[in-house]
Amino acid sequence: MNKDKKTSGFTIYKPLAPAKVTEVYDSYWKFAVLRQETFFNRINGKEFPWTKDPVISKYKFTNTYRAADRVSQYLIRNVIYNDDLPSEPKEILFRILLFKLFNKIETWELLTSELGHLVYEDFDFKLYDKILNKVLTNKKTIYSAAYIMPSCKSRFGHIRKHSNHLKLIEYILENNTVERLMEAKKMQQAFELIKSFPGLGDFLAYQLLIDINYSTIIDFSESEFVVPGPGAIGGISKCFSDTAGLSNVEIIKLMTDRQEKEFERLGLSFKNLWGRRLQLIDCQNLFCETDKYARVMHPEIKGTSDRVRIKQVYKTNAKPINYWFPPKWGINDRIITGKELLTTTFNK
Repeated sequence: MNKDKKTSGFTIYKPLAPAKVTEVYDSYWKFAVLRQETFFNRINGKEFPWTKDPVISKYKFTNTYRAADRVSQYLIRNVIYNDDLPSEPKEILFRILLFKLFNKIETWELLTSELGHLVYEDFDFKLYDKILNKVLTNKKTIYSAAYIMPSCKSRFGHIRKHSNHLKLIEYILENNTVERLMEAKKMQQAFELIKSFPGLGDFLAYQLLIDINYSTIIDFSESEFVVPGPGAIGGISKCFSDTAGLSNVEIIKLMTDRQEKEFERLGLSFKNLWGRRLQLIDCQNLFCETDKYARVMHPEIKGTSDRVRIKQVYKTNAKPINYWFPPKWGINDRIITGKELLTTTFNK
């Protein structure tokens, strides 16, 4: 793709005109490649650091593909598709809610160690509440720092946030949510249902929708519907100096549609997820991570974000991940790691 011209602060590409992009736009695609290379270098057994990029090697960034993150992998393999746990849709939804409202592997494993198999049929609010209260008394955290979960105190009335979230799980499951989700014809319908529950705004409802969509309860394409989060909106504002009237949703769809052309334009070889191209959720997340990346690489471009540094420094986790994805994606039989690592590229 040929560049039309350069002006101060942005570059205009003919196919994108009249939208105007900044230099961060190219960094978005380069970051996607570098972060994905880091992912493959790690599982291929190479030594740390897995990238020469000083920013990616120093700070914590999510994977290019959301489903490849450690927490998502744990959710998919250990929570949703756990052969030792009931496979009824209501039980699966219970497990997803219980895991994701805390979004912390250690909390799930603590409850499992105390209670054995976590089954909604045996759910006892007082018992779960007592266990989590004890953890807090010992000054340990039960929530991930990834999301800020509203307390829902005004709805359920408990002092501690986790107590309200346990009640929220009960509330969701006792309102025919499984049946209503399974009846949804479009992803947006499922989103509106999830968003209608206490404490679940646009961003949290969308993230939870993606997690439920990993399961067999619903089966929508990840490129059917997207909701931009605050971080993604900040990233868009840094990549585009003028969106020419395109909404944030339209911008994310544009990136998803154009991915092969942009990698080719920049001469980048992108190793996708064993044949699975970037979906809307991935391109949305990449905007969020690009917002962070640009704080160091392009500090002069502020966009709408008021943050100027990246808070979380990367810490290695030696515990291996046996990568496995929702079977309906059809990629698990292609996964080869270690010395026989199989990767696919767009330019082959």
